[in-house]
Amino acid sequence: MMDRARTGTVSVLALVVLASVNLRPFLAAPGAVLPDIQADTGMGNGAISLLTLLPMILMGGGAFLTPRLHSCTGTRNGLIAALVLLFLGLILRQWAGDSVVFIVTAGLCGVAVAFIQSLVPGIIKATFPSNVAVISGLYSAVLMVGGAIGAYLTPVLTAMGFNWQQSLAWFAVPVLPALVLAAIVPLAAGTPPSGSWPARRLLSCSRTWTLMLIFGLTNGGYASVIAWLAASYQALGWSGADSAALVAVMAVCQVFCALGLPALARRRIDRRPWLLLALIMQAVGFAGLAFRPELAPFLWVGICGAGLGGSFSLTLVIALDHLREPEEAGSLATMMQGGGFLIAGCAPLGMAVLGHWQGFGGGWVMHLLLVAVAMGICSRLDPARYEQAMRPRVTAQGVP
Repeated sequence: MMDRARTGTVSVLALVVLASVNLRPFLAAPGAVLPDIQADTGMGNGAISLLTLLPMILMGGGAFLTPRLHSCTGTRNGLIAALVLLFLGLILRQWAGDSVVFIVTAGLCGVAVAFIQSLVPGIIKATFPSNVAVISGLYSAVLMVGGAIGAYLTPVLTAMGFNWQQSLAWFAVPVLPALVLAAIVPLAAGTPPSGSWPARRLLSCSRTWTLMLIFGLTNGGYASVIAWLAASYQALGWSGADSAALVAVMAVCQVFCALGLPALARRRIDRRPWLLLALIMQAVGFAGLAFRPELAPFLWVGICGAGLGGSFSLTLVIALDHLREPEEAGSLATMMQGGGFLIAGCAPLGMAVLGHWQGFGGGWVMHLLLVAVAMGICSRLDPARYEQAMRPRVTAQGVP
């Protein structure tokens, strides 16, 4: 019986890994071939920013709708449907010869990823209740591995003779094993309570809005980096392959800190010192990119990636720490990501606007300022006040 339970836990972990590795290549891969995309489609910087902005908006807005869909579909059926949609969005990029079709594929992928991301935190909380920090760190790290794979392999595939559309479509293939595993693995996460009560209650808590804000501020940098880092160095004369290597290095450093910082923080419920460390690393990286980009580019992107990876996983852990029940904790994490992605999705567009007036340096300064704001918010996340912070405000009718 114990062996069967252990086998089931390992299979759920494998499913989390296989599903998660597919959630970022569609965002990270186009950055390595932006000149080819712009030459073939005529997309300007504003339209290019939509490749990140639209999925982020869908991932954000979708998070508020997915709990109701989840209650209708259940965990397994919902996960399977989302993976199928992700596969379609990726494979259709083979025929993305114009900007409209390409942006539509980004939208399909964004919808799919929104639903998958809403399910995974609850699955983690339910299956690994005593190892939430470590498994959340693993989940975050795998997300970033996927981004590194997308950034690194795209120029490799184009060098092998595939055009950019075919290169991007190849990332549909790794979705298939995740889809097979989703069909056979028993999932521990239950269906969330039906109706609007959980969302209404969470939205009535000021802490939910605080978590949304800090998640958005700390992850807006990731959205901008995957959208514009390669292009910013190509503007300095770097080749597509070399600039893609920068994105890959950033993602590798994300992985180490997404795993390492939650593991270091697991012995204390107060995760703030580690989150502050991650934000300091972001600040150093963005400062280097803004003021001395050619001095030590791999150092800047490496330390920035480390901060981005640690921030993502630690904010997820902090959200899950706030509530004991897996469904409620998963719903809070989903809502945090929803509002956070809506905020983060605006960052690449801000980079495009500032880049038009001040070059890419102005955009990196913007992120330096946003990190400073996030540091101030970090100090409010005192675990001794989690229970009080999650008490809903009561309306005049006495209903939260």
